[in-house]
Amino acid sequence: MALALLAAAPPDPIRFAGLDWASLTHAICVIDEHGGVHAQFEVKHDGAGLAQLCSGLRSAGATSVAIERPSGLVVDALLEAGFSVVPIHPNVVKATRPRYRSHGGKSDAGDAYLLADLLRTDGHRFRPLAPQSDDIRALRALVRGRDDLVDTRVQLANQLRSLLESFWPGAAEVFADVDSPIGLDFIQRYPTPESASRLGPKRMAAFCAQHAYCGRRSAQQLLDRLHQAPAVSLGEMEMEAKGALALCLARTLARLVEQIRLLSSRIEHHVGSIEDGRIIMSFPRAGRICAAQILAELGSVRERFDSDEHLAAEAGVAPVTYASGKSKAVTFRWACNHRLRKALTCLADNSRHASAWAAAVYAKAKARGCDHPHAIRILGRAWLRVIWRAWIDHQPYDPARHGGAQLALKTAEG
Repeated sequence: MALALLAAAPPDPIRFAGLDWASLTHAICVIDEHGGVHAQFEVKHDGAGLAQLCSGLRSAGATSVAIERPSGLVVDALLEAGFSVVPIHPNVVKATRPRYRSHGGKSDAGDAYLLADLLRTDGHRFRPLAPQSDDIRALRALVRGRDDLVDTRVQLANQLRSLLESFWPGAAEVFADVDSPIGLDFIQRYPTPESASRLGPKRMAAFCAQHAYCGRRSAQQLLDRLHQAPAVSLGEMEMEAKGALALCLARTLARLVEQIRLLSSRIEHHVGSIEDGRIIMSFPRAGRICAAQILAELGSVRERFDSDEHLAAEAGVAPVTYASGKSKAVTFRWACNHRLRKALTCLADNSRHASAWAAAVYAKAKARGCDHPHAIRILGRAWLRVIWRAWIDHQPYDPARHGGAQLALKTAEG
């Protein structure tokens, strides 16, 4: 009798949740398998709010959550709590809104319902997130943080260069890079033309020796570059004000450059300690930083990508084809992981100087009329097939097993 009652018990209802992420509060909607709203609530973006989020989803019976962001504290909290998190691209959400309303209005609660209903009707089209290893999450945090700092350095360097050109162009030209350690120290020591008025060949030579300057120009040549730049006539107070600003920017940049150097050293050590990191570093001229950038976006979960074609689309090195009737167009892929594309094309560009096969692939693309960025993407796509195989097999790159590399070597020897 008990077995009969157990067999007749109805299955647990299926519930789908959608979460509209915001900086202060998050809107959540839970619906049933027929699209009816089962629960709606909001939580704050703090520790108590995230705990309330997980308990509210459990109480509503939801096991999977659709969200527009594939990373962040909310995603980490949901994954750690055991929920299946399904990221849905914002473009998909935007394109789906006309299914639910004819006007152009938008609300957080409405988007949360939209996400939940997309998960109900089209959940089979989206892949849930798989938790990455702690090593990969740490590496991703380091790499992305460094990339952001490098962008800040470029911005500040451009600001400093523009400022120097407005009152002392020679200081921006004396060394190749205005944000190099020796260039920044020169500006800190001589922030205005007046402060460098007594700078001669002996002092310049001593300054260069102090910084172990390895450039090809002598102290006199550097002074000539400094003095040959056009002079700018400014008032004494304006000159002093711009000199103080240049000093401030140079000090900020010097500190930033040093921190980027320390962070780069930590990344190089970290990626070298990971098995997958050593696999990516085994490719020609991959380097440690570039390999870390690739691995941070590639991750450790092999099941994320069905094939190398799927990975190529994610990396943005495969074009998009539009075909309708007799018309067909192949265009650049805009929607992709831009960080992964940047790192992969960097590896491809470097590899053609160390691999005869890579140089041949690049040369053939150029011969067909492709410009440099296009040819590098073609080479990146070719390398991605090899990277995919090495990554799946957990084996470092071996040129002896790479058929294309062996054929290019025989061609070069013949």
